Amino acid sequence: MRLCRFGEAGQERPGMIAPDGSLRDLSGHVADITPDVLAPAALARLAALDPASLPMVEGEFRYGAPVSGTRQFLAVGLNYADHAAEANLPLPPEPVVFNKWVSCLQGPNDPVIIPRGSEKTDWEVELGVVIGSPAYEVDEADALDYVAGYCVINDISERAWQLEKGGTWDKGKGFPTFGPVGPWLVTGDEVGDPQNLSMWLDVNGQRMQNGHSGTMIFGVAHLVAYISRFVALLPGDIITTGTPPGVGMGQKPEPRYLQVGDVMKLGIEKLGEQQQVCVAP
Repeated sequence: MRLCRFGEAGQERPGMIAPDGSLRDLSGHVADITPDVLAPAALARLAALDPASLPMVEGEFRYGAPVSGTRQFLAVGLNYADHAAEANLPLPPEPVVFNKWVSCLQGPNDPVIIPRGSEKTDWEVELGVVIGSPAYEVDEADALDYVAGYCVINDISERAWQLEKGGTWDKGKGFPTFGPVGPWLVTGDEVGDPQNLSMWLDVNGQRMQNGHSGTMIFGVAHLVAYISRFVALLPGDIITTGTPPGVGMGQKPEPRYLQVGDVMKLGIEKLGEQQQVCVAP
């Protein structure tokens, strides 16, 4: 099942993507895709609906982030061995966890604002994990039972603020618009093995990243269990799980960073595609 939110920012309505690819309006059944809608029983009720019975949305529309009311936006760094190599950093013995502020969340195709004075804004295609049930101190063997679904995320990063300002990475990860999510939340039954998904990202039509979730150092189940040891994960929380090689910081012979007017296009197998234009503040 592919769930989404569509409409103007702040006025999104809940939707479902039918098997034929059409967008269907779910607002007759739920007010929004909120954390309570992600509980297993609630998702089962939506899955039982016949998409053909739902009103079709026609014409142009904007996708919002597929979940409303996210309270925690957690991220994992250096989770692909080849990405760690391009960053000239050792493989982490345990997951590197940091925060992206929920205020950076936005729709998958909304513009990305290059921060004032930034010269090192970078791209990162990542697999997003959306929590469906409260999870604290869960076992890895059971961890995927707490996942409502998966989505595409562009973990936009300002490298100077991330790496050169002291302290934690969080400073460079949560600028407004630095968290495009969507277009859909795809439930686990439709995704299957989250470690078997190809992913890619282009800048101005040039392929920059071409990776696969199977090369993660720490898989999704491990990450959910690990993070739940020190964070009480809540329904609607999002974990973004790291990026494959090809980020701007790792380009040779010189790093390449985003400029106003650049266009990013990215996608993950089974989860859809995003596209963002970089704009000035």
